[in-house]
Amino acid sequence: MTDLIPPLVSDGQILAEVNGCLGLITLNRPQALNALSLPMIRDMTALLRHWAQAPQVQAVAVLGAGREGKPPAFCAGGDIRFFHQAAHAGDPALGDFFTEEYRLNHLIHHFPKPYVALMDGIVMGGGMGISQGAKLRVLNERSKLAMPETGIGLFPDVGGGWFLAQCPGHVGEWLALTGHAIAAGDAIEWGLGDVFVRAEQWPALVDDLRHGDQPSAEHVVATVMERVDLAPVSAPKATLDRIDRHFGQPSLAAILDSLAAAGDDAWAREALATLSRRSPLMMAVTLELVRRGRRLSLAEDLRLERDLVHHAFHLRGAARSETVEGIRALAVDKDHAPRWSPASVTEVDPAEVAAFFKSPWPPEQHPLKDLA
Repeated sequence: MTDLIPPLVSDGQILAEVNGCLGLITLNRPQALNALSLPMIRDMTALLRHWAQAPQVQAVAVLGAGREGKPPAFCAGGDIRFFHQAAHAGDPALGDFFTEEYRLNHLIHHFPKPYVALMDGIVMGGGMGISQGAKLRVLNERSKLAMPETGIGLFPDVGGGWFLAQCPGHVGEWLALTGHAIAAGDAIEWGLGDVFVRAEQWPALVDDLRHGDQPSAEHVVATVMERVDLAPVSAPKATLDRIDRHFGQPSLAAILDSLAAAGDDAWAREALATLSRRSPLMMAVTLELVRRGRRLSLAEDLRLERDLVHHAFHLRGAARSETVEGIRALAVDKDHAPRWSPASVTEVDPAEVAAFFKSPWPPEQHPLKDLA
């Protein structure tokens, strides 16, 4: 079986094994909530490309390593401390990270064999990027899904501009702007998950995939499906009505005004309080991304996101980047007091928002030009 596992470069942060027809990838960085590093992205890409061409491997499953005595995490996103360091150092590996991550996201969405994402626990940011393209997205009652990038002065990337835009009504705008974490029932209802398997069934499911007889892709899928149960009740219709009423407004300022006018509605007050802590500039970029995402293919969205993430770090330089400042406040100094510029939505310059959507590359030189 060794010929089925190519050389890996992540120093054990990705574990690979083959059981019968099934290739298993374990994200093995549990103390960092399995956050993705560039070597992990490279290993996942190498494995998937190799297994796509290997007749012996008929399906792939991806899961996160657990932490003894602690809540599980499938993948909490990208390595944001690396982003901060690389931005200040002018390290070209920062650009490589996003180019290669978005290529991996595209590969997963178009993978020619069943790809099963076992989304136990925290599934955020980059974790959504490596799970939303799965043929079978498996959730349990510990699953917490979110695209929380606006909290660090970024935008929902890894295809988020596309897959959030596919959610019903204006759920995509709400999830993108607030970064709100949702549970299994809501995720399945809104198209961000497929099936629910109770957490008590999870050890047996993983053991079956890892050690049980897996002679065919159909058997792999059946191993999951025989344990599927009804997900807990999703959000009430009243929540969807609120989301559409407020987050369907034509502009960011109008969304905030709508929430502010809701009076004693606790849901609206909480949403407004959340948005008041986000970068006004990057919320404006995020809203525009999701609304453009409804008219884009996945490949077009990933190319646009590659433009946006370049600008997030370079348009103003690292010293004035909202993203660098957001990461500083959350993960470096941990003062949770980002100094956003501008500080209010009314001060956001539409021309600066528009500048994010101008590609820094001509089409023939775009780093993702060949995505189909």
